[in-house]
Amino acid sequence: MRYCSTRGGVHGWGFRDVLFSGYAPDGGMFMPETIPIVSPATLRSWSSLSYQQLVTEVCSLFIPEDLIPKHDLEALISSALSKFSVPDAVRMVRLKNSLSVLELFHGETLAFKDLSMMCTAHFLEYFLHKEDRRATILVGTSGDTGSSAISSTSGLSRVDVVVVFPRGRITMVQERQMTTHLEDNVHVFAADGSSDDIDVVMRKLFADQELVKCHGLMSLNSVNWSRILVQLVTFLYAYMQLSGVQETEGDELAELEVVVPTGGAGSITAGCIVKQMGVPLRVVAMVNCNDIMHRTVQSGDFSMADSVKQTLAPAIDIQDPYNMERIFWMLSGKDGALVKKMMEQFQMIHRLSLPERLHKEVTLSSGSVSDEGIIEIMVKCWEENQYLVCPHTAVGVWHHYHCPIRPGENRCCLATASPAKFAGAVLKAGLTLDLPEAVRALETKETRFKDLEQGDNWEATLREHMEAVRSARQRGELFYSLAKAS
Repeated sequence: MRYCSTRGGVHGWGFRDVLFSGYAPDGGMFMPETIPIVSPATLRSWSSLSYQQLVTEVCSLFIPEDLIPKHDLEALISSALSKFSVPDAVRMVRLKNSLSVLELFHGETLAFKDLSMMCTAHFLEYFLHKEDRRATILVGTSGDTGSSAISSTSGLSRVDVVVVFPRGRITMVQERQMTTHLEDNVHVFAADGSSDDIDVVMRKLFADQELVKCHGLMSLNSVNWSRILVQLVTFLYAYMQLSGVQETEGDELAELEVVVPTGGAGSITAGCIVKQMGVPLRVVAMVNCNDIMHRTVQSGDFSMADSVKQTLAPAIDIQDPYNMERIFWMLSGKDGALVKKMMEQFQMIHRLSLPERLHKEVTLSSGSVSDEGIIEIMVKCWEENQYLVCPHTAVGVWHHYHCPIRPGENRCCLATASPAKFAGAVLKAGLTLDLPEAVRALETKETRFKDLEQGDNWEATLREHMEAVRSARQRGELFYSLAKAS
């Protein structure tokens, strides 16, 4: 299995090199050069596997055995998923009116990203130990990615993790899950801007190949292919649980609709890849009023709005769903030149109308939900089932209630985060919530972070910080004890 860039300038990279990269050197995003087809017989053979076993099987399709032997892969994944709060790391909940919800939030930070982040961190540690080297992880976050990246890498001796979050645009729980980590390898910045503003700086830093090489710079956003790889399993697991695949024969396979609340489009990309692997899925992309994804699907209008609106679902308050580049690449028949032209135009003027032939290939469905709609669904789901959903999950479940499932159809809504992270939205819906002890404890913990003010040169500040950290590591010294002493 080899990997290439969506913009056509890079080919033939291995999984290890892609793992240690952010964006490709040509500015594109890494994808497998070939996507393996999974036969109906294989799907049936997988139908009895646990989630953890399925992660191993899927990852082994994309990670050559000579790179990570399968017994090592099994051990890494087992270790990565060992601390989740339910036995199989995820849980399927069946509610009234044919509503099936796949809970993906049982990791330490109570968000779906823990699943892929923990596996990716274990892959990373495996290679760093094997090669006796260090890496710097640089992450821009709209809420959940940063805390998950920190949780999965805090305390690792060969890794420094630098996270930038949009100050005032995430919940207090999300913020404190980042700022209360005081390990010496954790570096948190609060930026006075949106997550899209942060992404502009991230792209500039990753485009500097000298900087990337000097610091072993890599990303744990869903820019990183490994994150997408593990997210493939979400769709396959849902399919095994709800499609009745084990009862089919020959090439006959039932279809499953998967409803995904989305911001950066990482999960949507994973769903589209699983479709290309031969699994009969209908993927529904649900967004809040930051609706660039919805407009793209409906009319081909891939253009940013004037500003990012703050909503009750802050982790998907995004106007630059960067993983759409991967989807455009797949839909265009891997036309790197076309994707390069399109994305460079989008990055320059933030507006793009999809070519008609490309828009015709879009098979996604989509919808956009207001804050009022989010509250409506949180209340309705509680009244009907005594089941509390977070505002992001409500964005997906809105589709279920407003587009009723037809007899004989199968549907799964992804629950991307615990409602415990969004007490304000729960309160606004007139509902109550018993916060877990781990969440309550965040209120009294010491915090550490640095501000990036509007008008400051964020890029220069981050460069200077990473260089100071690198110098301390080369001297074999702790960074923060030195910083306090000076």
